[in-house]
Amino acid sequence: MIAKFLPYLKAHRGQVALALAQVFLVAAFELLKPWPLQIVIDYVLGSKIPASDGPVVALLSLPKEPLLLLACLLLVVVHLGAGALTLWHNYTTIRVGQHMVNDLRGDLYAHLQLLSLAYHSRQRVGDLLYRITADSFAVQTMIMNGVLPILSAIILLGGMLIVLFPMDPTLTLWSLAIVPVLFVLIALFNRKIVDVATEVRDLDSRVYSLVQWGMAAIKVVQAFTKEEEEHRRFMGASRESLGATLRLYNWQTLYSGGVNVIIALGTALVVYAGARSVLSGQLSLGQLIVFIAYLAQLYQPINQITQSWGLIAAARVGAARVFEVLETEPDLKSGNRQFPPEGARGDVAWHNASFRYRPGTPVLNAVDVSVAAGSKVAIVGPTGAGKSTLLGLLPRFFDPTEGSVTIGGVDIREYDLLSLRSQIAMVLQPPLIFPLSVADNIAYGRPGADHASIENAARLARIHDTIARMPEGYETQLGEAGVTLSEGEKQRITIARALLRDAPILILDEPTSALDVETEALVMQAIETLMEGRTTFIIAHRLSTVRRCDCILVLRDGAIAEQGGYAELLRRGGIFADYYRTQFAPGDPAGDAPGAPPKEAHPELPVPA
Repeated sequence: MIAKFLPYLKAHRGQVALALAQVFLVAAFELLKPWPLQIVIDYVLGSKIPASDGPVVALLSLPKEPLLLLACLLLVVVHLGAGALTLWHNYTTIRVGQHMVNDLRGDLYAHLQLLSLAYHSRQRVGDLLYRITADSFAVQTMIMNGVLPILSAIILLGGMLIVLFPMDPTLTLWSLAIVPVLFVLIALFNRKIVDVATEVRDLDSRVYSLVQWGMAAIKVVQAFTKEEEEHRRFMGASRESLGATLRLYNWQTLYSGGVNVIIALGTALVVYAGARSVLSGQLSLGQLIVFIAYLAQLYQPINQITQSWGLIAAARVGAARVFEVLETEPDLKSGNRQFPPEGARGDVAWHNASFRYRPGTPVLNAVDVSVAAGSKVAIVGPTGAGKSTLLGLLPRFFDPTEGSVTIGGVDIREYDLLSLRSQIAMVLQPPLIFPLSVADNIAYGRPGADHASIENAARLARIHDTIARMPEGYETQLGEAGVTLSEGEKQRITIARALLRDAPILILDEPTSALDVETEALVMQAIETLMEGRTTFIIAHRLSTVRRCDCILVLRDGAIAEQGGYAELLRRGGIFADYYRTQFAPGDPAGDAPGAPPKEAHPELPVPA
């Protein structure tokens, strides 16, 4: 698992090298900490005499008062240096760790953008949010809070052993006697910590999902007075999540406590053996105190290794969840073919196209239809008939599980995804407004568009006057999801966005559904101008919209049940005629279309949603 993070580490190798250099400097200062204390005990308070000549010996031969001051000064300098280096090292590692988290988040977010809508339909939004925001910290925990501290501890441990073995090999071996016991403890606790950490991540992501869903559905929750029920649901999930977190803390605390007890036993063993060595004259009191001081520092890296190993064990769960997404192969492979500068001008066709989100639940069944370039095509049918899915195949939100879709006789899977989607402008339901300025919302599909083009698109969509009355006009910042706008205003901004895109293929998902009759007539004039010479698909739930189209496709149960012109389908008296009679009441002027059948009483039929 750690190997998968190496590319993120390599990107910051300069800072990582600095952190490693700091590790050696910190270790050096840590090794110097006990020596001023030995000078005070053996050469100031005691009567030990330096054994040989040299600059250090000259210092140790100073009178006791200056030597005491020098030892105290060295004590302050060493601790101050160790503290400053530790602070610098912590800043470096945290900074590198945050950069790595940011890089991982960027890759994860970008990869999610490449995965098809079919993949996203199977995922919980809250779970994906948790993986991006929380699980991504696994890279910092595993590398900067796990691997690097372990490496630092190993370096410090090696330095300690180099110092301690010459002082007293027997005591050094006694101090290392607890190491095998510690590794047994790691093996015993590691699996349990991983299992509980996995449960914590899953339950935390469930809480994220509930919050995300609850905030998105707040209008429905309040409309049906379900606040208390949703609160109970949230509190239940929160209690489960916090309960699992508490269990994880308990296991980690028990693990930490076990490590501390074993280290205490090792310290007691060394103190006992060391005291006997002092009493027998094999070791001076100063040497014993220095050894015990080193012992605390010897056990500190051992403790660091065991604690960091526990952190790595818990972080592996988050890392696995992140790489589960990153290693998901995009089911939409981009082709290499580019559209010509004049854009897509050929026929659009579905050849025996079928699609299912999950095995055994078909949404489209062998759809076979060809649309001439420049045609205006309406797609009608009951909710769930597959209208949005059919048109979703065109920009390759997902690919057909069987069959193909072509433009100008070329399978769209051969085209570069960006090139393909640049040929299509869309007005989707519900209208999507971003927390950006009005101008940026309109220019979302055409970044860098000049103000005159943006304003012209707004005028065509009949939204310019509304924008002009806003506090800062086109620079007015819109709230989250456009909460400051009416549904009709949102719809007209998305229509202006499609107008500005100026693509040769249009997909309109009931573009006038949120508009009043007067505004609808104005917007349809603009849309008719836009549709001129372009291949246009309109998903229509209001049958009045389809009267302007060249061809109507009637979908039922994922298949095309009827197709033809408006008057032609009415004359047939089939499914479309049933929809017509169901939607328009007697006396409605829309019912006076040429070729309309008599409006006799008709059994109740499903009305398109």
